[in-house]
Amino acid sequence: MTKTPSFVIRHSSFASFALPPLLITDPVRWDSALAALPAAHLLQCWQWGEFKSHYGWSAKRLLWKDGERPVAAAQILKRRIGPLSILYVPKGPCLDWADTALATRVLFDLEALVRRERAIFIKIDAEFAAPPSTLHASRFTPSASQVQFKNTVHLDLTRAEEEIIASFKQKTRYNIRLAERKGVSVRAPAPLDVPYDLLYRLYAETSVRDGFVIRHADYYRDAWGSFIESGRAQPFIAEVEGQPVAAIIVFHFAGRALYMYGMSSGQHREKMPNHLLQWAAIRWAKERGCAVYDFWGAPDVFDESDPMYGVWRFKEGFNGALIRTPGAFDYAPSPALYRLYTLILPRLLDAMRQRGKAQTRRALAD
Repeated sequence: MTKTPSFVIRHSSFASFALPPLLITDPVRWDSALAALPAAHLLQCWQWGEFKSHYGWSAKRLLWKDGERPVAAAQILKRRIGPLSILYVPKGPCLDWADTALATRVLFDLEALVRRERAIFIKIDAEFAAPPSTLHASRFTPSASQVQFKNTVHLDLTRAEEEIIASFKQKTRYNIRLAERKGVSVRAPAPLDVPYDLLYRLYAETSVRDGFVIRHADYYRDAWGSFIESGRAQPFIAEVEGQPVAAIIVFHFAGRALYMYGMSSGQHREKMPNHLLQWAAIRWAKERGCAVYDFWGAPDVFDESDPMYGVWRFKEGFNGALIRTPGAFDYAPSPALYRLYTLILPRLLDAMRQRGKAQTRRALAD
């Protein structure tokens, strides 16, 4: 099922937008306000900004209010490039994009922030489609550089467990039962028992086999460990006769579970461990009160030309709703400087990818 977010144009009760957004410096206040907004996302939560601050970014959190009611939020990540900077709002801003007056004000404030920060550009990556009149009337333009996935798949967890599994495609239900019959077991280790070295090795093997680039082990120990230890993420490990063969790590925030990392050794694939892993994680997410299980990513083009097509075939079997978005938008005060940056960046990223692949292969050989 394909789902493209639809919108009814509404107008905010903001009285001339007299008040600027609030700078929030309290984690509890931020996450509480964010969680109450439409499309609240893990990448906008306080902890994600703190994690990214370990790797060259700093975070600023802005909250827009209508009286005492929070109506919009943007966690803005900043990276310095000499005397300049770039700004990024991952999976945000979070607001009701159908409220065109509110959306216009938020975009206006972000444009002003770019100029104050002397930034080359700001990238926004809101999950839900905005009415064309909102973004097209602003100075934001569609970005050629997409950081997060444009599309994803949402599985409705508000139904009974029996109804959820019955909604899967027949082949997926068969593979879940096959994994159980073939002796695949799934364990969800407690925070103190998580085998991070094993998870990273499985992830590295997957990256080499499938041709994508990953970072160094310490990055993932931080990314996974900080969220696992805070209770916002859970690893699931599939085993055959005590041998780990595959794993996934699922995060959760504001009623949504996100399957963000998957890894496998390639062994015992015929026993379908990945299907049983997903079913275990879906049941866990429902037990935790999540209303949505987000499969985190779907292709832009739904045929074999898209590199994600094989992954899509797997996710498609769970029969969730395909969520399409328009993707990222950029605002750049200086078009010339922005063009220069976009010319240099692809070359730099390609060099980094090649170096990263070589480092991963060396790490596996050690």
